[in-house]
Amino acid sequence: MELHGRVALVTGAGRRLGQAMARALAGRGMTLAIHHHASAAGAAALRDEVNAAGGRAACFPADLTDADAAIALPRRVADQLGRLDVLVNSAAIMRRQSLEETTPADYDAVFDLNLRSVFFCTQGAAPALRAARGKVVNMADLSGLEPWPGFAAHSVSKAGVVMLTRVLARTLAPEVTVNAIAPGAVLVPEEYDAEERERLARAAPLRRLGAPADVIAALLYLLEGGDFVTGEVLAVDGGRHIA
Repeated sequence: MELHGRVALVTGAGRRLGQAMARALAGRGMTLAIHHHASAAGAAALRDEVNAAGGRAACFPADLTDADAAIALPRRVADQLGRLDVLVNSAAIMRRQSLEETTPADYDAVFDLNLRSVFFCTQGAAPALRAARGKVVNMADLSGLEPWPGFAAHSVSKAGVVMLTRVLARTLAPEVTVNAIAPGAVLVPEEYDAEERERLARAAPLRRLGAPADVIAALLYLLEGGDFVTGEVLAVDGGRHIA
């Protein structure tokens, strides 16, 4: 897919990895729909940065834990920006909670954003994406490929994203490709100390931490070069899932 001049919606684009991916797509000449909920300041800063550089970006607030809002978001983008070619489902929360620590409210909060919003946002985007012969990239996680007992609900929700990616790939073919990226330690929590970061680096065969640029490279491959790839999960984890 030639990205220049097309429209991309990136959910959770106000901070961290979502923001980095959105910035990279704007750098490829895409018109950017920046979704945010709690990170309005980061979304506005990215919008202003892109527009100041001669690009085109707009902010779209929505609480994606509300299924109706998730369905409506891509429709709002298509109406305001004229089309929708790429959907990057990046919005998520990650809570360190074991099975015993997780309450029903905790479980629902994780699943409503990490999994249900991906389902309904893609449902809302499907007509525009089919018309554009577009692409969907979901953000899974290494925890969706291997069990993380310390992040019980998160791990199960991301495993759901892996299966949902395959279901959507079958459902939206042949017009739309749907793939996922499963990052490992590419943007570790800010509160992790040097010892924890070193432990994560040693856990991967490549013996280092990754960076947002590694995920961006995978994203650009799937969008620009992966026209014959669908239903796949690309692990970007330094080989940790095979260790």
